Amino acid sequence: MGQTTSPSAETIRAARIEHANLRERDLADKLGITEAQLLAAHTGQGVTHIAPHPDTIIEIASSLGEVMALTRNISCVNEKVGSYGNYTSGAHAAMVLNDKIDLRMFPIHWCHAFMVEKETDAGVRRSLQVFDAAGDAVHKIFMRGETHLAAWDAAKFASALPDQPTQLDLAERTAPEAAKTNREKLDVLQSEWSKMTDTHQFMRLTSKLRMNRLGAYRIVGAPFVRPLATDAIDRMLNDVQAAGIEVMVFVGNRGCIQIHTGPIETLKPMGPWQNVMDPGFNLHLRLDHVAEVYAVDKPTQRGKAVSVEAFGADGALIFQVFGVRREDYDSRPAWREIVDNLPALELETAV
Repeated sequence: MGQTTSPSAETIRAARIEHANLRERDLADKLGITEAQLLAAHTGQGVTHIAPHPDTIIEIASSLGEVMALTRNISCVNEKVGSYGNYTSGAHAAMVLNDKIDLRMFPIHWCHAFMVEKETDAGVRRSLQVFDAAGDAVHKIFMRGETHLAAWDAAKFASALPDQPTQLDLAERTAPEAAKTNREKLDVLQSEWSKMTDTHQFMRLTSKLRMNRLGAYRIVGAPFVRPLATDAIDRMLNDVQAAGIEVMVFVGNRGCIQIHTGPIETLKPMGPWQNVMDPGFNLHLRLDHVAEVYAVDKPTQRGKAVSVEAFGADGALIFQVFGVRREDYDSRPAWREIVDNLPALELETAV
């Protein structure tokens, strides 16, 4: 997707005025462009290009006090309120880790970034927005109030890039990787799975066997993976709410993974969406996008890590939920009970 396929900046700005009530993502879809192209068309009109590396973005975010962090994929949105303290940089992966904001960031996919000032009925809404090479959103950070406005203004002045284009050259969007399965290595997969001592070893194992996450889940079988009915996702969220336990909810894309650790208190279904609407944490999940669900059991040195993981029809991971264990709290027994009682996938049999 290059700039020759995009409408002119003038056309995009006119469409923004005409469809003022549409969200940016919906307007971009309507115009056949990406969110990054929509923002670039407003360069100099509330939009400023800045360096897209996490080092730059998180340095600015950490000066803005309490903010709202948003990470999404096409089917799920994770929104957390907190501050960007305790940042660790890295060439291949960076991290923010504190009691509210918990992120894993992959700089290779942080390709375009903007400081955005948008007029709304409630006043100017300020945000940092990061996009990948195809112009799809990776991570967004929204200011709350104007207490740190001086820090925002200083960062915008110091961080603006010399080049401020109104159009972007973008890469073609890469389709999610389909399930990769290697049945010839099933015995090795099962044997090595049973020997894992850390969940992070899983991706190295599947890569070594020329599989991926979904491909391995489809074939490894009991006692490691149990296919679940697609409606198990909604039941799981309701059961976690009813039990009052804390869980870890992972939502991500190629460039960022955002993690909520805590309870699920308020569920508000709306059409195809199931929504968590809690103070400091919102989750928006398209239940109709869920095509495959698995209960997954991985051994670790701290005990078994049990997760429920949902995938879209294209094979993309939508989100994952785990139990929580820390020094003063362990939700894993209650979480295991919830997972064990989720409905299994009913496989069709030939007659």
